[in-house]
Amino acid sequence: MMSQRDLLRDLFDAAVQAALPKHTIIEYLPDPPKGRTIVVGCGKAAATMAKAFEECWEHPLEGIVVTPYGHSVPTKRVKVIEASHPVPDSAGMQAALNIQALVTNLTPDDLVVFLVSGGGSSLLTLPAKGISLDDKKILNTKLLQCGANIREMNCVRKHVSSIKGGRLAETIWPAQCVTLAISDIPGDDLSVIASGPTEPDETTFEEALAILSKYHIDEPRSIIEFLTSNNPETPKPGNRIFKRIHSHLISTPQRSLEAAATTARQHGFTPLILGDAIEGEAQEVARVLAGITKQVVRHGQPIPRPCVLLSGGETTVTVNGNGRGGRNAEFLLSLAIELNGLHGVWAFAGDTDGIDGTEDNAGAFITPESLKRARELGLDAKRMLADNDGYNFFAKLDDLVITGPTLTNVNDFRAILIDQ
Repeated sequence: MMSQRDLLRDLFDAAVQAALPKHTIIEYLPDPPKGRTIVVGCGKAAATMAKAFEECWEHPLEGIVVTPYGHSVPTKRVKVIEASHPVPDSAGMQAALNIQALVTNLTPDDLVVFLVSGGGSSLLTLPAKGISLDDKKILNTKLLQCGANIREMNCVRKHVSSIKGGRLAETIWPAQCVTLAISDIPGDDLSVIASGPTEPDETTFEEALAILSKYHIDEPRSIIEFLTSNNPETPKPGNRIFKRIHSHLISTPQRSLEAAATTARQHGFTPLILGDAIEGEAQEVARVLAGITKQVVRHGQPIPRPCVLLSGGETTVTVNGNGRGGRNAEFLLSLAIELNGLHGVWAFAGDTDGIDGTEDNAGAFITPESLKRARELGLDAKRMLADNDGYNFFAKLDDLVITGPTLTNVNDFRAILIDQ
């Protein structure tokens, strides 16, 4: 009989497999154009998306995509550039310049296929006039540490960029553009995925400034000055440049949760999908899901045992300590504390891209024995949580899950297994 740990890993693997572009991209191939076909893209899945597209495309094409270091795969016709994530670097800026140049001065007979996935905001970096790359690095680091959610971060990023927030669409016009997206955004908002380079932007400079004020970010000064200057807004809905852009979601968190649910049923566990867009501080989300778990154990509601509670979305972490760990390690450590060794409950949480924050693990496991084992090793779970040190907590328990880059990204995956 499969162990609870192995079953949880199977559920995660099913979710990741459902999000791989080789399984989905063929459904969304456009008709070949009279002119050129140019493939450009950015994100953690950009290289695998480019490979899948060119294997299905029997016509001439050329292109460039940018993906994080270590995420490249061999391609024949599309050039793959690696760059830094989550903080941008010069390689990403050069890739953005090359992509921008490749789609400049096109005709209505040309086709641009834009392949986009999570992580594209830092990878496709082209600072607005007067903003340096170093300024963007400082801004990104502050946004990542302050507890801002992905919509807030990308609102700011759009307004300090020359390529995001619909700016790439301005360059592509009047060519036709087909955007194929893998969603890592709660709610699957195309304008937020990688900060929406080919999508209309409904946010404003005023909103971007309000977000920085909310999180007490008042530097770099060049960025504050740019946002307060009288600069042209990002392209808005109704702009003619979007009339020839057709966008499709080829993989989503919901699709992956449904794949995991199918796997759970095959192993005799009834799945309950709690939501594909759950957001909030990781510790607070853990407390809510712990409460639901206790209700199942004590009262058989909202679902009887044996079952598995599935959820996706993207939590946030306000960094106050000096420890190591991404949002999934933070979630799991908080969950373990809240469950306090509750009998019959195991859990897994991980990022479907294989990287929890900036660490080398995808996620981790907890078991009914996690806190007991931690005490035996002299670990103080509450102290380590306060120090944002979930990575080291699970590393010492040998409960980290390390997959390496999965080459896709449909955000976080959480599974709480409740046995008989």
